[in-house]
Amino acid sequence: MAENMLEHLVMTRESKSFVDSLHAILTHSGQFQGEKYMLAGYTGMAFKLSVHKRLLPMSVTAYGQWGVAHQGGIDNLGLFTIYDGGRSRHPTFAYYHQDAVNWVKRSLDEGKGVIYWIPEFGVIYGYDDADRVFYVQDGWSKEPHILLYDNFGLNFTGFWYCQIFGDQVQLTEQEMVLESLRLATQDWDIPYRLLPDQNIASGRLAYDVWIEALRSGDYDASGAAYLLDSYCQSRTEIRMYLHDVRGLWTELEQAWMRYNQIAELIQQMRALLVRGEHGLALREDANEQLAQCLGQAKLLEEQAVDSFRNISAQYADRKRSTVPRWGTHSAR
Repeated sequence: MAENMLEHLVMTRESKSFVDSLHAILTHSGQFQGEKYMLAGYTGMAFKLSVHKRLLPMSVTAYGQWGVAHQGGIDNLGLFTIYDGGRSRHPTFAYYHQDAVNWVKRSLDEGKGVIYWIPEFGVIYGYDDADRVFYVQDGWSKEPHILLYDNFGLNFTGFWYCQIFGDQVQLTEQEMVLESLRLATQDWDIPYRLLPDQNIASGRLAYDVWIEALRSGDYDASGAAYLLDSYCQSRTEIRMYLHDVRGLWTELEQAWMRYNQIAELIQQMRALLVRGEHGLALREDANEQLAQCLGQAKLLEEQAVDSFRNISAQYADRKRSTVPRWGTHSAR
């Protein structure tokens, strides 16, 4: 019976769970050597903002149909990738489940970890055929989760997802940064990523939904704290990313300055979080102050995105301006 465990592959939760997983896998395989905030920037993941109207914890990962939402960022790294996922209640799940188990093991045999929805996203980094189990890291615990082959894809959310990575082509930094700005602009402009469901808003509209929930008082307390903590982290990543790449265009200096101003607001927002026996929570008197800070942050981020648009307009955008004759989707 075969078994394999990828040594020195370590996932640590610091960012969005997908970014944490991706960084662990790519640094282990030698396909990315930079800081995690640079990966969050290049892939556009740092810019993604989604908010459920009741501020549920799932807001943080509900930024779109995952395969599609992740594809632009993975392409921007020059990586070949295969992913699969869906709803475990679908009648074909058993067949996709077995196929995924096989190609996940092949990826591990090739020395590359696999992104897996636990939930949230984690990394499969080993397997043992004798016990018919995978070993999964969630980035929090030092001990691995044990996932039976038979339970692959099963969890309380009803969704399953896994993704593997192959070879890589090299892109210039300017190409990667330009595309990341376009991904950021696209995410800012699209109000709903999960249509026909309109309970979860994205981009610019996410701020409005967030502020409305705070002022109504009708929201999930733990979700509100988790969402704010994740938001503060992602906007900090954007500021650090833009600091490192701002020499490419003068407009990036302007955008970086806007995120510096957001950083000052983040200091105020973080002060509204308290750590209790059940984890982070919003202070009871925090709603209106947080709503005002978010309103200011929205205006600043709008100005930053306008700088991104000005940069993008200087270059042809073949990905978005050239539509194949069968439309925006691949022929079936």
